[in-house]
Amino acid sequence: MLALLASGSSRSSSNNKLAESENAAQNSNNMSWGTELWDQSEYLAIHTNRGIDALDKYANFLRDRVAIETEYAGKLRRLVKNYQPKKKEEEDNEFTSVQAFRNLLKEVGDLAGQREVVSESLQVAVIAGVTLLSKTLREERKKCLSDGANLQQNLTSQLSSLDRAKRNYEKAYRDSEKAVDSYKRADMDLNLSRAEVERYKNVMTSKIQQSDDAKNEYANQLQKTNNLQQQHFNMLLPAVLNRLQELDEKRTRGFREFIVGAADVESSVAPIIARCMEGIVKAGESINEKEDTFKVIERYQSGFTPPRDIPFEDLSKCDPDSVQDSHYSSSTNHLTIKGTMSANKLRKRVGIFNIFGSNKNSLTADGQKEDFSDLPPNQRRKKLQGKIAELSQNIAQETKARDGLMKMKIVYEANSSLGNPMTVEGQLNESEHKLEKLKVDLKKYQDYLEKASQVPVAASSPQASRNQLQNGHRTSRHSNGSADDHHDDGDDQPDDAGSLSRSDSEDNVAQIQNGHNNNNNGSASPESGLGTSHTSLPGSGQGSANENAIGDETYYETEVETLNPLGTCRALYPFEASSEGSIPMSEGEELQVIEIDQGDGWTRVRRANNSNGWDEGFVPTSYIECTLYA
Repeated sequence: MLALLASGSSRSSSNNKLAESENAAQNSNNMSWGTELWDQSEYLAIHTNRGIDALDKYANFLRDRVAIETEYAGKLRRLVKNYQPKKKEEEDNEFTSVQAFRNLLKEVGDLAGQREVVSESLQVAVIAGVTLLSKTLREERKKCLSDGANLQQNLTSQLSSLDRAKRNYEKAYRDSEKAVDSYKRADMDLNLSRAEVERYKNVMTSKIQQSDDAKNEYANQLQKTNNLQQQHFNMLLPAVLNRLQELDEKRTRGFREFIVGAADVESSVAPIIARCMEGIVKAGESINEKEDTFKVIERYQSGFTPPRDIPFEDLSKCDPDSVQDSHYSSSTNHLTIKGTMSANKLRKRVGIFNIFGSNKNSLTADGQKEDFSDLPPNQRRKKLQGKIAELSQNIAQETKARDGLMKMKIVYEANSSLGNPMTVEGQLNESEHKLEKLKVDLKKYQDYLEKASQVPVAASSPQASRNQLQNGHRTSRHSNGSADDHHDDGDDQPDDAGSLSRSDSEDNVAQIQNGHNNNNNGSASPESGLGTSHTSLPGSGQGSANENAIGDETYYETEVETLNPLGTCRALYPFEASSEGSIPMSEGEELQVIEIDQGDGWTRVRRANNSNGWDEGFVPTSYIECTLYA
């Protein structure tokens, strides 16, 4: 019951408020400044001036806001530009977190664009309208006040005329009264002559006439003043005040429209801003830590397996020299593993040896080989696949361009007025040349990929092979990355695992240069790119150390078995060995080729030596003439 009474009272109060507002609106429609404020012209002038000043203040507010919006948009754009990924960071674009950040920057750039739209719209649609309205209102107000001042001046002038006519009438009336009194006294005075009495009479008559004329003038001016005053306060002045009222209402209505318009400008970009926010949220939700982890594995996976257990060395069965050489092998092999995994050592050796002759396998801009043979197997195949995809896309684009040129040439030949076919001939030949070059490059990289796919991934890392060697099972790793049981077929190919045989050869040559490597001072410097490896060649110090460490005569005979030569070479020029790992040769000297040039400008050779059997090392490829076996 109470709830019903409360709801009824609330409805009645709301109905009363609605009725009051309707009555107020109706009364406001019936009320006007001309009738209600006929005597407040000065205050109305002040009020209208303040209203226009408020409109100008709003215009200044919008200008300041536009400046803030423009500055904000500019700073957002600079922020996006400053945080755009650098060229050196483009390789990280495959990660979802990096892609999300790039999408976020894009959305923030779109937000900046929307703030610029708000700024421009406020400037063009709102501020310009407010400025124009303010200027128009001031001109209309000035005209209204001028008309009101003229009306007031006319009324004041008429009132002054009425006042003068009244004063003249009062003076004439007093003079006529005096003349009448003088005439009466003269007429009663028996001492005065008839002529003198007549003169007083004429003066009286004249003054009475002047009084009547002044009275008529006063009545006339009073009538004119009343008429003018009635017209002034009932028609002329209300019209001016109503014009001021319309002017002020126009200002108020414009104020409302401009505020709503500014809000509409903001609302028009709100959906786009909301979509930008949705894009940012979507970018954040697209981050997948598992996918990024998988891509990290894909990028850096070498294809090698972890090393096996290091075997136990029984010192009672080994002499001190072999133990010392075994420790030397362990320490230097670590450098070889690092060099193979990261290819840093190989790149350093190429940089040092590149001062001689030509380079058959040029380097890319980032210091890698053209066939990416300095990378681990998995990374190499991915690089080659990416290069093949890029070349295929370029071929497709160039093919479309060539087809377009051919169609243009056919059209020109059919209708010579459209153009000269010979102008297209040069472009067509250039396109054909580019297309042919791209196809050659594509075939080359396809061959690289086929060769890399045919080579199996190394079953174990160089560290694991070293462990096998120390365990008494000698394996020689060929350049294709496979491990065979002490059999050398002489078919050395560039390998996918960072040129393992190249690293092996350098290790052995470094040992040859330093005798049997009975001390640590004979180890190769990491900066030279030459490190010792488990695949030591026969006659090298590393091989002797392993033989003594194992202490097996049968194994020793297998270990010293020489590699089969790939061919022969003749020295075209004399060469003095000035760098570590190289050997000297004289002009015309015949040498055996045991490893061909891998693209670094050096060929590994050997020759018979009366002292210890063989001398092995590297010589510049451009200094020799090779004849390889079939």
